[in-house]
Amino acid sequence: MVTPGLPHQNNIQQIGYKLLSMLNFQGEKVAKTLISACLWNDSVENKSRAYDVSPQTVRNYVEKQGMGVIEKLLERARKISLEVLKGVNEIDLSIDWTTKTWYGKPVKGSSEKGNSWNYATTKYKGKVLLLAFIPQVNGMTKEEIVKVLVEQVMAMGFKIRLITLDAGFYTVDVLNFISQFKYIVAVPVGDVKVYEEFDGDYTTNSKRHRRDEQVKFRLLVYSKEKVRRKSLVYFAGATNLDLPKREVLDLYNKVRGPIETSYRNIKAFLPFTGSTKFVFRTLIFVLAIVLYSLYTIFKGEVGREEFRLLLILLFPDLFNPENFTFNVIETLIYTIDLFLRR
Repeated sequence: MVTPGLPHQNNIQQIGYKLLSMLNFQGEKVAKTLISACLWNDSVENKSRAYDVSPQTVRNYVEKQGMGVIEKLLERARKISLEVLKGVNEIDLSIDWTTKTWYGKPVKGSSEKGNSWNYATTKYKGKVLLLAFIPQVNGMTKEEIVKVLVEQVMAMGFKIRLITLDAGFYTVDVLNFISQFKYIVAVPVGDVKVYEEFDGDYTTNSKRHRRDEQVKFRLLVYSKEKVRRKSLVYFAGATNLDLPKREVLDLYNKVRGPIETSYRNIKAFLPFTGSTKFVFRTLIFVLAIVLYSLYTIFKGEVGREEFRLLLILLFPDLFNPENFTFNVIETLIYTIDLFLRR
């Protein structure tokens, strides 16, 4: 029986088939373990026991595949976004990162605090679409992160109309790079030390850069009342837009806000793991991104949890050994056409 108002069951099944074919592992149990951990938002270690495979075996498969399978998964997520954005030339871009703290000894090449994933999204017709992604490793600067993400987006053929970033990206080098675009960046008030309503020119005073390397921009400072303490809290933003202050702040919230929502939705598909391996943690995050990207296709017809539960209900059917005959090289475009056929 197909529930009225929800995506057709055949389309949901096609998603399940595609998920399995996306994971180009030789071990069927590994693919089942990883996808089921995503759908149940459970630990990889717990789900591996359900499929009678050791957690170490799952991790070994992933480590052996390396970053290659991660790139293939990302390419599929980008193709989904491109299909939704077909015919769109200009976009507003939001850039963010998220960090997962280490619970154990970090491995060489990762940050000391944990794994950081940086990504860029755009919103189109109510759908928050992932366009670019890069994991952060030791020594990578914020300018390099932003530059790589922007280059990935431009390589897809899009013209960037506006870039928004949060306060974590407020550096002289990032400002220098994004000044070629229209931009709005949140600014830590403590860095500019302006504790009053303000709209005017400001020049950075970073001690790491010479005077001729500093950046001049339009600084906007605004306040919000903290209800509990009945005190004003100040926020600031940097921009090169020539618009009224209120319009700039509203535009920042409009473009910036959806990326926070997208991360909450990605987390709903993100498995837990005790592993601190860089490649393994990156893969499960990217797998959660792919699931989120597939969910965006049906957004508006079905909620996130309904989508996840529909896949769970079909899970035993999808993972029946008789049906495990998926062609790994099956084209994604064909599958997307099935998803988009209403």
